[in-house]
Amino acid sequence: MANHLQFPERNSAYVATFDKGDLALPPAKKYIVVSCMDARVEPAGQLGIELGDAHVIRNAGGSAKEALRSIIISQRLLGTREIAVFHHTGCGMLLFSTDQLRQVVKDAEPDNHAVSEHVDKIEFLEFGHLEQSVKDDVKFLQDNPLVLKGTTISGWIYDVTTGKVSSP
Repeated sequence: MANHLQFPERNSAYVATFDKGDLALPPAKKYIVVSCMDARVEPAGQLGIELGDAHVIRNAGGSAKEALRSIIISQRLLGTREIAVFHHTGCGMLLFSTDQLRQVVKDAEPDNHAVSEHVDKIEFLEFGHLEQSVKDDVKFLQDNPLVLKGTTISGWIYDVTTGKVSSP
């Protein structure tokens, strides 16, 4: 099996042309993108985000609830004032329920009581309808007192087959 984690070797081409070492810590465009971890989703290239422009927060499903900790840090310490939530077509979060995933984990280690105990404490934040999941995440952020008042919040769907984004 080939070692795909040859990061230092692969990084050398990037380093050869790297000229962004003087970027400021706060994102220049003062916005956050919350997006899915799906390997078919690459927010910088798909949305024209340049290095240093924005905070891109990725997790399974692009969950705003799971991203909240990072959003608070981004807003309160680094000055972001806009949040764009991106979910995408063909998302794996549409394919299971929390109970199903908990059972998969338990079945893989049936005699490990610690695994069962810990997985039962996790909500996997799956969703049943793509458009509604975006609307729900936008509403969660709009209603959350930890998100700064006056923050512009929008919701989007990225189509993995066409590359286009649209508003639900």
